[in-house]
Amino acid sequence: MSGNDYDDGWQPVTRLGTKVQEGEIDTMEDALNSGLPLKEPEIVDQLLPGLDDEVLDINMVQRMTDSGRRVKFRCVVSVGNRDGFVGYAEGRDDQVGAAIQKAIGIAKLNMIQVPRGSGSWEDRSDRPHSLTHRTTGKAGSVEVEVVPAPEGLGLAASDTVRAVLELAGIENAWTKSHGNTRTTVNLAKATFNALENASQSRQPRSREVVER
Repeated sequence: MSGNDYDDGWQPVTRLGTKVQEGEIDTMEDALNSGLPLKEPEIVDQLLPGLDDEVLDINMVQRMTDSGRRVKFRCVVSVGNRDGFVGYAEGRDDQVGAAIQKAIGIAKLNMIQVPRGSGSWEDRSDRPHSLTHRTTGKAGSVEVEVVPAPEGLGLAASDTVRAVLELAGIENAWTKSHGNTRTTVNLAKATFNALENASQSRQPRSREVVER
């Protein structure tokens, strides 16, 4: 893949972006394993074109300022290629549409690669359709556990957990959720954190989830 393939007007401002545009790095896996910070969403656009995104929650947030009451919208979004890569973020803005777009951009910067396989002893499939091992994640009072399941089970999960797992390309898994699971933002964040913890075995470094 050459730099000419990326002739879309994007001018990279980071070392990683330059390597991607010049074709020195041409896969998302190599980008994440490069050790260079992912700070441009355009990198993800180039390496993972056609990403799916899903708005998991929209909340109106009010706070008092010196000039009066100010209203903003907080949107919780997950993005993924349904084939091992997924990201998550929250975005805030005065307008719903702008908050969603902001969250999508930040979610791309939080992209991780999820180790997929057939981690259940009951399964003989060699197709990567589940996790390779059990994992847990936490956010606030919510804890989510994701357990590999054999092919054909599907996703035994709530709608929010299911959405994040599907975007990551996880088709079969058992899940357990504890805490105040009615709080969508923490449930989604805990699910992403579980996948992030699972990815640590193949990621050379951990990255904090970006929030704005």
